Amino acid sequence: MYAIVKAGGRQEKVEVGETIVVDRIDSATGTTVSFAAVLVVDGASITSDPKVLAGVKVTGEVLEELKGPKIDILRYKNKTGHRRRQGFRAQLTKVKITAINGVK
Repeated sequence: MYAIVKAGGRQEKVEVGETIVVDRIDSATGTTVSFAAVLVVDGASITSDPKVLAGVKVTGEVLEELKGPKIDILRYKNKTGHRRRQGFRAQLTKVKITAINGVK
């Protein structure tokens, strides 16, 4: 059984026991978080009805907070001496999926 969940502006395919890395969730390490299910596949049955999915709960445990890879941004204009350097690292959270509840 697996589910497609909304997590951090994207959709992720998750199974029980799997760890995923999503955009930062404001929760402490060891706490439980839940995700909204978009689709649930259980063998041959596929559930995509929003009324049924309202009762489905995908829960996970926050393992740690991470930083993504460094992205270097350099802007340059020719013949003017104009340079601008900027960097970015995404704040991420590693979550272990513990249960997919509410599916019959």
